[in-house]
Amino acid sequence: MAIGIAKLATARIGGRGRAGYARPPAALWLAAALVAVAVLLPLAYLVLRASGAGTELWGLLFRSRTLAILGRTVLLVIAVTGISLAISLPVAWLTQRTDLPLRRMWSILTALPLVIPSYVVGFVIVAALGPRGILQQALAGPFGVERLPEIYGFPGALLAVTLVAYPYILLPLQSAIRGLDPRLEEVARSLGHGRWDTFRRVVLPQLRPAMAAGALLVALYTLRDFGAVSLLRYETFTWAIYLQYQTSFDRVLAAGLSLVLVVMAIAILFLEFRTRGKAQYHRAAASVSRSPSYVRLGGWRWPALAFCGLVVLLALVMPVSVLGYWLARGFSGGETLWLTSSYALNSAYVSGLAAAATGIGAIAIAILDVRYPSLFSRLLERITYIGFALPGIVIALALVFFGANYATLTYQTLVMLVFAYAVLFLPQAVAAIRSSLLQVSPRLEEAARSLGRTPLQALMAITLPLVRPGILAGAGLVFLTTMKELPATLLLSPIGFKTLATSIWAATSEGSFARAAFPAVVLILLSSVPMAILTIRGKRQSDE
Repeated sequence: MAIGIAKLATARIGGRGRAGYARPPAALWLAAALVAVAVLLPLAYLVLRASGAGTELWGLLFRSRTLAILGRTVLLVIAVTGISLAISLPVAWLTQRTDLPLRRMWSILTALPLVIPSYVVGFVIVAALGPRGILQQALAGPFGVERLPEIYGFPGALLAVTLVAYPYILLPLQSAIRGLDPRLEEVARSLGHGRWDTFRRVVLPQLRPAMAAGALLVALYTLRDFGAVSLLRYETFTWAIYLQYQTSFDRVLAAGLSLVLVVMAIAILFLEFRTRGKAQYHRAAASVSRSPSYVRLGGWRWPALAFCGLVVLLALVMPVSVLGYWLARGFSGGETLWLTSSYALNSAYVSGLAAAATGIGAIAIAILDVRYPSLFSRLLERITYIGFALPGIVIALALVFFGANYATLTYQTLVMLVFAYAVLFLPQAVAAIRSSLLQVSPRLEEAARSLGRTPLQALMAITLPLVRPGILAGAGLVFLTTMKELPATLLLSPIGFKTLATSIWAATSEGSFARAAFPAVVLILLSSVPMAILTIRGKRQSDE
């Protein structure tokens, strides 16, 4: 595999220098530029909107309540990221490099919480561990417990967000561990280093890029989370912005708070860039990779099993069990299921539209960055990450302002909602398509051009069919995340257009857990489909 990668890199470098790749098709430039403008539109409008607030905005930003919200948000981001790292690193190592019993099963089960939205876990925590929840009812008979301590606030929000966020670190860590060169560890052991010293000096530095990338995703996910913090009544910026938007006629102040969240997201991106480091790690030699020897746990096998079991119990078994309990109560209470089926159709329909639109928009950006590299193409590719760095409520708020004032025909229509999804999740599609495109030699396109095809015709006839797996993977990931997106759906959905996400949030906000259970189960099942496809595809690529 390493030889093939080296040859591919040589072919790609050779393709860059050819005159045929000096000038990309005008249609490609135009499409990529339009996508970049679309991504920058919400941010630009927020800046213009907030700039008209004057001194009132500064008074809002520097008052004690805003500073307290800032402190709570930063505290939650740091705590969730730290605990997610503490969970993911040992789980990834145990499931990839040890003789842990049923390690493949644990590898899949520990990653499955990725399909569960945070607001569903928030609902589960309130229903199970709340003052009048399932646990309290179970303890009331034999022990006479009438009320449990409050789970609302920081403890509940920390638990809810961590249980759904840690897979964002776990998955890249598992992939990075699978790609480690075992010869480096063997050399360190031959020089007298023990297992722990070898892990600390050799393995851990190689995992640093994956840890940094995963921590970035977890931090941004925590920063943009709305469902869990709102249900568990922990006031962060996302909830404060939503309340400001709902209760105030002056939306300029909501835009000002959104800009604070933008600055925090940019700060997180900058911090990740500084901590990423400039070191590069490659295989020791250009030869076919071989499987590493697995570490024997010995007496540590049972503590390792207990640790993985605890993670799966809290992140997967507890949500599914609580949903099953309230689902049974809903059935016995005569809940109407036909409404849930219509919500599921709406969710699948709008998610499919978003996946298609985002995939089409990502193709131009990926091709321009890989096939026609330049400073401008790199800039266009980086711009796409702005949408992912911004919370959904910020994007939605900007588009509400823009649609109500300048695009009234699209305001509260599916066009505006799909546009918001595309801005939010474009980087996921770009990354998937870009990875597939890097594996296609540009010499194939050169051969097509030598037969009289134009660059655009060569891309359409040769390149796009070959990168179809990447396009489908990116679209599947967008479909998965769109199904779970809550704040953008709440603010931008057409009147009367209900989805699974909005129905779950509405039911749990009213304390109707039985009514929320069935759409939550349907949402998890629908989200599991693209997750299964992505998992199978990733396993095939790792086996190759």
